[in-house]
Amino acid sequence: MIDKIILSGFGGQGVMFIGKVLAYAGMEGDLEVCWIPSYGPEMRGGTANCSVILSDEEIHSPVIELADAGIVLNQPSYDKFLTRIKPGGTIVVNSSIVEKQAVRDDIKVVSLPATAIANDLGKPALANMVCLGALLPNLKLIDISTLEKAMDAVVGKKKPELYAVNIEAIKKGLEW
Repeated sequence: MIDKIILSGFGGQGVMFIGKVLAYAGMEGDLEVCWIPSYGPEMRGGTANCSVILSDEEIHSPVIELADAGIVLNQPSYDKFLTRIKPGGTIVVNSSIVEKQAVRDDIKVVSLPATAIANDLGKPALANMVCLGALLPNLKLIDISTLEKAMDAVVGKKKPELYAVNIEAIKKGLEW
């Protein structure tokens, strides 16, 4: 099995962090992992995207032409990556920011007000984690327990105070 995932948004929205957490989750699940970040010309405010491939077999190419799933955190990302989701795939959209234009009937669109949910948690920067939670049921190879282990590996030791709020945001997205 394989999960090919595209993540995109403005720099500063935590796109690379989602990718890093997914990559660590793959490692926690003893999977083959490929994580490729791509930054725009600016770190904050510019575009950022990354691709993550998780597989229980060898990964033969790091390039994703068509993804199984994706998260888009802003309008430019939605416009650019909507066509990069394969038929039958899933895209998670932060509807607090994205005013959808084009639609596709051959994919599942999970539209949730991630920024509003994160604001309700008192942490607006956690919209990315809310979206990750909403994506989780649409992935084949990782689950919430693997994601919790990954989150502990990524932030648990360095910033333990962030572990609980990130997991709470993921669970809010999972409920959606």
